Amino acid sequence: MKGDLPPDAPARAFPAENGPSFAMPRFSANLGFLWSDRPLLDRIDAAARAGFKAVELHYPYDVPASEVRKACSNNGIALLGINTNIGAGAEGHRGLAAVPGREAEFEALADQALTYSDAAGGTAVHVMAGLVPEPDRMAAADIFVANLQQTARKAAERNLKILLEPLNHRDMPGYFYSKVEEVVAIIDRVGAPNVKLMFDVYHVGVSQGDVLTRLRAQLARIGHVQIAAVPSRAEPDEGEIAYGAIFKELDALGYGGWVGCEYIPRGSTDDGLAWVQKLGVSL
Repeated sequence: MKGDLPPDAPARAFPAENGPSFAMPRFSANLGFLWSDRPLLDRIDAAARAGFKAVELHYPYDVPASEVRKACSNNGIALLGINTNIGAGAEGHRGLAAVPGREAEFEALADQALTYSDAAGGTAVHVMAGLVPEPDRMAAADIFVANLQQTARKAAERNLKILLEPLNHRDMPGYFYSKVEEVVAIIDRVGAPNVKLMFDVYHVGVSQGDVLTRLRAQLARIGHVQIAAVPSRAEPDEGEIAYGAIFKELDALGYGGWVGCEYIPRGSTDDGLAWVQKLGVSL
């Protein structure tokens, strides 16, 4: 993977206002939401100009992986994760990994995502579970685990992580899981070291709350963190979550990964980046 900061580089140290220096997370730009008014390759350029050292994508499949890799390399930016595609007939960004009867379609989507991420220089694939009616959930869990075990083996051959993310049911009604503990149960059943929890503070805040306790409890399983304001999903300088406390807790826990900025800007993306200075961090 190209870029001037490898994904396992240590967090950077910044002086605290009162007291000793502390480290702060490294932030990645989620280009599914940021600079969404322009083509994907232009978004990568914009992220670099803003100071980001990594990006993550939702569904980049319309752009050749080689072009994404070149744009990231030219900008000195690391590419992190992408999502599995949603699948034919799936309503709005939900996927197929836990949907009974669609195992063959999921395998094709998973292979597509793994191949694309590897070719583009990425490090992970977020496997989208899909919509599952309540009566089908037990059978769906078994299907999901089997699908993930197969996909995790293929991902390991490419040195890729698989990320699983609970999505709140206010935004994604009927999604297979909405709680951290439900994802952890699946991860434990899969039993593959490269299958990790995507801890999106926004989704956890909306679905469950008690974010710091859950961060502490699940640190060993976390493969990526994402942020946005609760309840608005805007820049992380408003709402119910005190992100300064979240960042300091990640430091105290020794979290060495990236923090993805997966928020929906209130206005222009560039203007909205004022949150960085407001919260006293750096890209």
